[in-house]
Amino acid sequence: MISSEYSKKKVKFLNKVVNGSTPKSSVEEYWDGEILWVTPEDLSKSDDPVIWGTKRQITPEGYSSCGTTMCPERSIVLSTRAPIGSLGIASASLCTNQGCKTIVPNEGVFSKYEFYQLSVESDSLNSLGKGTTFKELSSEDLKNFKLLNPPLETQKQIADFLDKETTRIDTLISKKQKQIELLQEKRQAIITQSVTKGLNENVKMKDSGVEWIGEIPEHWEVIPIKFLGKIQNGYAFDSNEFTTEGVRVMKISNIQTMRVDWEDESYIDNGYYQSLPQFRVYKNDLVFALTRPIISTGIKACIVDNDEEILLNQRNAVLRPSEKLNMKWMYYIIIDKVFTHIFEMEIDKTGQQPNISTSKIGNLKIPFPKKDEQNEIVEYLDRECGNVNFLIDKVSQSINLLKEYRSSLITHAVSDRIDITQYEVSK
Repeated sequence: MISSEYSKKKVKFLNKVVNGSTPKSSVEEYWDGEILWVTPEDLSKSDDPVIWGTKRQITPEGYSSCGTTMCPERSIVLSTRAPIGSLGIASASLCTNQGCKTIVPNEGVFSKYEFYQLSVESDSLNSLGKGTTFKELSSEDLKNFKLLNPPLETQKQIADFLDKETTRIDTLISKKQKQIELLQEKRQAIITQSVTKGLNENVKMKDSGVEWIGEIPEHWEVIPIKFLGKIQNGYAFDSNEFTTEGVRVMKISNIQTMRVDWEDESYIDNGYYQSLPQFRVYKNDLVFALTRPIISTGIKACIVDNDEEILLNQRNAVLRPSEKLNMKWMYYIIIDKVFTHIFEMEIDKTGQQPNISTSKIGNLKIPFPKKDEQNEIVEYLDRECGNVNFLIDKVSQSINLLKEYRSSLITHAVSDRIDITQYEVSK
């Protein structure tokens, strides 16, 4: 139960809420100045609660050209669109773009205490967001949002307590994240060693003739991907014909790094499945995204793992393996970080949208043992990577528990549901 001294007041009675704005991007003299200019990206990509710098800064001319406003040190910056709820505390005076609002505390309000309160109100703030293209939290809704407001000295005590405890929890989380990084490196080393050198340490080696591969077992080959199956581009369906039922269409948005994401669903009339058999996608097919910003961050490819009737949309390609290729072998090649680097080098980023052609993919060379050895190595990698993945999942679960505990601790502390003076003794 919340203490009687913890009154709830609207944000507008505790703070001044300030909007942001953006200078014209086409005017060079408005940019690359020394004025900190915060965007939602600055907030969402930082784990530090303090805003020490911003991706872009503006000049005095840029500041004067638009409706943004300078706010003082210790102000709280809140992203109010894409996403709603990311937070930061100003280390110096700054301004923001229109995707953020700055909360400038009045006298009697300790900004760090208010910061902690807002940090656990993300869901509530998101529920107030309105809009069709993207959700946005309005100034009016933010101003009317209610926050607890205990005496100033109590706010300071709670903030000091939470500074210490969240730092301790964050340190534990950081150590566990490092464990995950080390496990990922171990998994990558196992994959690279296995797909380029095999499992027999005593086998005689030869130069592969391909820089990224290096030496391979003497009895292995190096083969372009195009000789290991058929590569087929997708079909240019008219998006106006997409429906909510029928045959599923696999689009660029469905293809992620080694996984299928069906959140963006589209279907088309069943008749297309009969009339366009060459564009069907089957279980165990390897599908590549070929263009758009989705591949600007690297390879996007996945193995289809279900038996559903699927047709492939344009700007994607499918590799249907020949009998001599274990598709899981191709999977492990693709997630090898060295191959990924080679793939990324083939992406053309000179146009408006990055793209890679099926011919470039087909010409990429990979190490290739006979099918029985592929099967043996795949079985080994499934087992070893599975063991590593299990450990990664366990550590990830413990991180999630720590994050839940951190959020719960903040919620209980700011609302006087724990006695912070006794906490160190009792925990």
